[in-house]
Order: sequence, then structure tokens, then C-alpha cells
Amino acid sequence: MSVVIGAGGATSTARIAPSDLIVFGTDGWRARIGEGYTFANVRRVSAAAARYYAAHADGEARGIVIGHDRRFGARDFAIAAAETVAAHGVPVWLTADATPTPVISFSVGAQEAAGAINLTASHNPAHDLGFKVRDADGAALSPAALALLEAEIPPPGADVERVPFADALADGRIRIFDPAPRYRAHAAARVDLRRIADAGLRVAYDPMWGAGLGWLRWLLGPGARTELLTIHGTPNPLFPEMGRPEPIPPNTDALARHVRATGADIGIANDGDADRIGVIDEHGRFVNQLQVFGLLAWWLLEIKGERGAIVRTLSTTSMLDVLGRKYGVPVYETGVGFKYVGPKMLGTDAMIGGEESGGFAFRGLPERDGLLVALALLEAMIETGQTPSELVATLYDAVGATWHYDRVDVVFDGAQRAAVQGRLSAAAPAVMADVPVVRIDRQDGHKFWFPDDGWLLIRFSGTEPLMRVYVETTHGDRVAALLNAGLALAGLDRTGRAVG
Repeated sequence: MSVVIGAGGATSTARIAPSDLIVFGTDGWRARIGEGYTFANVRRVSAAAARYYAAHADGEARGIVIGHDRRFGARDFAIAAAETVAAHGVPVWLTADATPTPVISFSVGAQEAAGAINLTASHNPAHDLGFKVRDADGAALSPAALALLEAEIPPPGADVERVPFADALADGRIRIFDPAPRYRAHAAARVDLRRIADAGLRVAYDPMWGAGLGWLRWLLGPGARTELLTIHGTPNPLFPEMGRPEPIPPNTDALARHVRATGADIGIANDGDADRIGVIDEHGRFVNQLQVFGLLAWWLLEIKGERGAIVRTLSTTSMLDVLGRKYGVPVYETGVGFKYVGPKMLGTDAMIGGEESGGFAFRGLPERDGLLVALALLEAMIETGQTPSELVATLYDAVGATWHYDRVDVVFDGAQRAAVQGRLSAAAPAVMADVPVVRIDRQDGHKFWFPDDGWLLIRFSGTEPLMRVYVETTHGDRVAALLNAGLALAGLDRTGRAVG
């Protein structure tokens, strides 16, 4: 493979192994531990990050935050990153232990740092680890900033400077800190922690063996009457009972059973780094991510009386557009990924932003926060006196229709990708599954709009070798047929085999 690689700002052409190619996708660089994700490659990208922060964010004066999740080797990789960054003249605040992604991002502002490095693979399978970078606002770096950082990545085999961890601790170039107290104050400014703690709710909770372990209980404080009935509540980087720590079915099936068995008022799951959320209602039924986004926006507008822009990716709910029209607030659509959502939230002073994957952010921190969203949903239940299923019904009343959503993930041979892309780029259907197509949007994938503000989207993952087909519509009887029509446009079946 011939690629252009950066080396301290200069570029050269070299032949490198695929496992040494570092490219930032939808949210960071991710690779298989021991294959692409090695100490050598982590040091390469850490050196690039240090150079970026020094050149573009006053990093040598302000320093950066480095944190990590609970995956295999994450602490050791975080230390390797810290040693490299410190050796390049950028001071480091290293979290004392595994830390949720939203807490790491919040800590950037709390420490007045230039940005952050977060060693996490979020919801990926157990064999992966990742590398996220954040700016001085705690937001994902924009695509333009990521391009500058990528250009600084040294070539494989380069001598990357680093300082021994003990030496950097001794001279203050690396400082270990506890981010929890300031984050708790941040959460208390958004929701009434004492009211939630005193409400006496029964909350079935699944941290999915990950970085969210213990945080909700600690945020509610000692003596809380609200109970957290926790499953998967010990660290385990293998993520047993689930293919990956992603808070959607079937990974949430155990939580649904737990809700029914315990009679809990709600079930809440956080993914491996606690920036995403999955919700189970009081009957043990999954509340999908689009319903959750709509509920959060409705809660802010109707119950909290807030006003401000809503930022959503093109793969999430049109209910937000309905709410925007009803309450007179703008709704902005972005490409998929918080590298688009975060900067747009900052640029519009948005009150909420989010995406289909279950990641939502509130004004003040343009980062997905599965912990704060969990608390907000509990507060919404308390303030309205409604159960999760009743809240969904109230949302549908507010938007004037019942909305239906589903998604199919298709893994297929990468050699077919160009052919699939070609078929999709040429597709211009007037009707899909007996539903008229009123316009087509190709800003990030292929999105087909229907007269009811419903849509079907086909796009490739930015971090994994798969294609996703999404549909949202008020025509509940058409969901499966629309998904099949989308697959037919791509020339694939649900197993990833070519058809037609």
C-alpha cells in the first residue's frame, strides 16, 4: 500500500503495512489490540497529538488531559501516551483511574487545558482499543483539525521521543488528578441530584462492565432512597453476555429481563465508556434511541422551558424537526459523528445535540454524556409523574404521530464496497416499498425522504467494516419492507451477500 504519511509536518510517500496505517474515522482511531493497536502506534499518534496541541492550541502552556476506559491494557496505553506527550513539551493531567468519556471531556475545561486524549474504543468489540482527541471545549476535533493532526503522524519505525513515567511524575510534567468532584458539580448544575436521590425510584442499571461502573451511585450520594439494581457491575474487558458493550438489543436483553424480574421503574444501560445510553421501559421493552432523543428535547422545551438550537445528525429522528417548528427553535442537521455535532453545537449555542447511536449532549459540554442523560430521564419521570412508556406516549402526542424506527447492520466483503457504492450513487427511486420518495440527500451516505418527513438512510460505518440501513417513518407497516428496499438498492441481502 502506497500512502502519504506525515513526519513532523513534512510529508513523504512510503510503503507501510495496513496495521500501521492510522486514520481517524467517525470518532477517533480504532484498531485491534496487538495488531494495529500497539504501543509503537499509540506513541506515533500521541506524538502527532502533542505537536498539534503545541502548534494550534497553546498546548505547551495549557497542557492536555489524558484518560482511558476499562479495556484490556488501557491504563498502560494511556501511560505510554502521557510519556510521549510530556516528552514533546506538553504537560499532562492523567486521570487517576478508568474514567467515563464525558468526564474526561468535561475535565478539559475544568483544568483549562488545550484538549484531551481518550484511550477508548467505546462500543467496539473486546479486542479493540481506540484513541479519541478533544479540543479546548471538550468537543471532538473538527475534520479540518483532524487533518492537521493526521499530517503530523510520524512514519512507522520512527524514533518517537518519550520520557519515563516515573521521571515525568517526579518533575511535574505528568500530574495525576481526580476529575470526579468537579464533574459532580457540573451534573448538579444541570439536574437536581438530591431530588433524584430522594425519589425512591427503582432503577435497573447495566454499566456493561465498563467505565460507568459506580458513577451513578456515587453521583446520587450516600443514603439515596433511589435504588440502583446493577448487573454486569464488575470490570471485565471481555464484556461477557454481549458481542460488544453497545446499549442496543440484543446487548440490552439481559437488562430487559432484569427490569421485569425486579419490577424496576426503568432500565438504563451505558456503553463501555459511558457516553451512550440505552433505555428499557417499565414493561421491559427497549425505548429506541430516536425516542430518547425526542423525549430529551421535549423535556427541555416543555418541562424545563429552555430554548435554543437542536443539532442532530442526518441518521436520527425527524420528531426533532416537528418539535422545532412547534416551539420555534432551529434544528440543524449534520453528518454522522460528534466531530460534526460538537462544533455545530458550539457555533449555534445549541441546547441539545445528538445522534442515532444513543449519544446526546446538553448545552455547556458538546460531548455525549450517558451519565447525565440517565439522570435527566430520571428527573423527567419525577417532574411529570410518568413512567417511561407514558413519556413516549406524551412525546407522540406532542409531535402528532407515532413514529417507527429500525436499523439493519450488514457486514460484507470489503472487495464489494466500490460496486455497492456505485449502485447506491446511481440509485434514484421514485418509490420505495410503495412509499413515494420526495427527495434524495447524499451529504453523508444516501438518504431518501418520504412525504411524512420519514426517511431511509444507507451509509458505511466510519469505524467498522459494515454498511448500515436505517429507516424512520409514521407508516409502521412499511418499516421491514423499506429496509428490504434499501438493501435491494445496494444489491445485498441481510447476510452481506450480493443479490440481483
